[in-house]
Amino acid sequence: MARLPRLCLPGIPQHIIQRGSNRQACFASEEDFAAYAYWLEESARKNKVAIHAWVFMTNHVHLLVTPTTFDGVSRMMQAVGRYYVRYFNHTYRRTGTLWEGRFKSCVIDTDNYLLICQRYIELNPVRAGMVASPEEYAWSSYQANGLGKAVRLWTPHWVYEQQAVTVEARAKAYRTLFNTHIDTAVLNEIREASNKGLALGSERFKQEVEELSGRRVTAMKRGPKPKGGVK
Repeated sequence: MARLPRLCLPGIPQHIIQRGSNRQACFASEEDFAAYAYWLEESARKNKVAIHAWVFMTNHVHLLVTPTTFDGVSRMMQAVGRYYVRYFNHTYRRTGTLWEGRFKSCVIDTDNYLLICQRYIELNPVRAGMVASPEEYAWSSYQANGLGKAVRLWTPHWVYEQQAVTVEARAKAYRTLFNTHIDTAVLNEIREASNKGLALGSERFKQEVEELSGRRVTAMKRGPKPKGGVK
């Protein structure tokens, strides 16, 4: 099946997943995490991409970003991938690829899914059993969104900023969102949209994105099974 063309619309947030090849580790030390964060911040700034949420896991990365150009996200990911792979291969005396092909992504319905997607990203270490609560994990945007720490990589989304007037009040309001679980059906929606390059949101949002992009952004429905079996 042919891959759908990359979907990137200025001003519309995207959830991005980048995995290590064959699920191998792409971070082996604190210095590795710091190096990736540095090049991600540099690449995001140069390509005018705002980063609202992230988590750096041992063998993959999640990002929530908003581009200002049609090719900003692709350029950002190409740049950070190039610099980080060079660093990683030199540090560990290895050669070859590090990432699993091209990154996966989906556009996000800001009004209905942005904060849900942020929580999904920041809860990754908890779901993986690495920590008991998101504040215990250093390499995620919860340090900024949930604890109010100043992080160069971080650009708060306006939906997040609307929660309260001060930094402390916003962080407190955001933490209360973690008192409820994300429904399993919503988790599956996020995963399917991200892995298949679709749109995550209401039917109206999906229709608007299809009109803007000129391509399908929903999963194809399976047709009925042929009667009498396959000949």
